[in-house]
Amino acid sequence: MQKLMPCLWFDDQLEEAIAFYSEIFPDAEILQTVRHDDGRLFVAVFRLADQTFQALNGGPHFTFNEAVSFTIACRDQAEVDHYWQKLLDGGAPRQCGWLKDRYGLFWQVVPEILPRAMQDPDRERAGRVRDAMMKMIKLDVAELERAWHG
Repeated sequence: MQKLMPCLWFDDQLEEAIAFYSEIFPDAEILQTVRHDDGRLFVAVFRLADQTFQALNGGPHFTFNEAVSFTIACRDQAEVDHYWQKLLDGGAPRQCGWLKDRYGLFWQVVPEILPRAMQDPDRERAGRVRDAMMKMIKLDVAELERAWHG
């Protein structure tokens, strides 16, 4: 069992959400489930991209917000496009590579170039990358590279 595991609180869409995420992350796996006597899913433990989550159908008392998000580290623009398009289905885009999915969960779809470029010791180059990112909705690898290299 993973030492630290986020627990996601859904109203009553957990089973649907797991199916949705399993279509997006090819290595998804359901590890455990607990069902109510009537067969409805109550709690599940599942894995997406080597991250284990616990989740429950807890009712409408709590909802997700931007204070917690999950970052997807993407190799290239094709991977950014894949996760962005799939997770955005039924959701809403946000600035700087963030999006809210159909269940209200927040994601950051980030190409690997972004943290590397923003950590450049040349603060002018890093600043150009930051400024370019701040103008974007979905992150554009080519545009980030242009900003980085001037």
